[in-house]
Amino acid sequence: MRSITFRKVVNKIFEVFIFFFALTLIIPLILIIFMIVQKGISAINWEFLTSIKTPPYGSISGGILSNVVGTALLVAFATFISVPIGVLAGTYLAENEKGVTTFIIQQCIEILQGIPSIIFGLVSYIWLVRTTGKFSGISGSVALALMMLPVIVKSTEETVKMTPLILKEASFALGVPYYKTILRIVLPTAFSGILSGILLGIARIAGETAPLLFTAYGNNFFNVDMTKSIASLPHLIFNYATSPYPDSHTVAWGASLVLVATILILNIITKLAVKKWKT
Repeated sequence: MRSITFRKVVNKIFEVFIFFFALTLIIPLILIIFMIVQKGISAINWEFLTSIKTPPYGSISGGILSNVVGTALLVAFATFISVPIGVLAGTYLAENEKGVTTFIIQQCIEILQGIPSIIFGLVSYIWLVRTTGKFSGISGSVALALMMLPVIVKSTEETVKMTPLILKEASFALGVPYYKTILRIVLPTAFSGILSGILLGIARIAGETAPLLFTAYGNNFFNVDMTKSIASLPHLIFNYATSPYPDSHTVAWGASLVLVATILILNIITKLAVKKWKT
């Protein structure tokens, strides 16, 4: 009887132990969000979200619309570049699990996933900025696309691998060509996982600053021409947070709140979209 009681006590202690460490993951996030909301909420108003230009220093009059639009354009172009390559590469890896080519691609993806973001910016700077002689939104999108690729490739590979083999066999038995089986059977079945990977990739690159310092550079004016330097929220936060003026710090906190809220909403949409697709 004492042995059973002892085991129950040990199990309870173990559960408390696990719960404590789970809290250590949640508490930092709560503290970060609390600080951002506390310091940034005073800057949030209709003018802040819809006005075009915020002065670089001093007064916080103006807004971050150009930075929001710039970030959206950079992410959209990066997604346009990385999704086709990532989905096709992930499908290839899932369909060809063995072989030297598969091994090399997998190792490259693993290495690519571990490269610091500033290196992507530096490489894009050498490839595009120095070649063209100017900063541009396109070079920034290329840097972000390179960062986004590993997430899409891995999610696509894992999801396609989980596609029931019987679906492919049934398709082949009906005489459907291989490419149609992949495009009309496998990829639609794996859509939820692929979508999840795409949205997670977007959430990852949306707040990146280092690659944009070398590529898109930033712009104090409203610009949607991707062949020129373009404004972005991360770049604005970097500039204003490092300035000596308190009003600029308020703008940086407000922009941080907008960026964090956007990423949080994106993650929630990811979960809901995947859940709805599965049902």
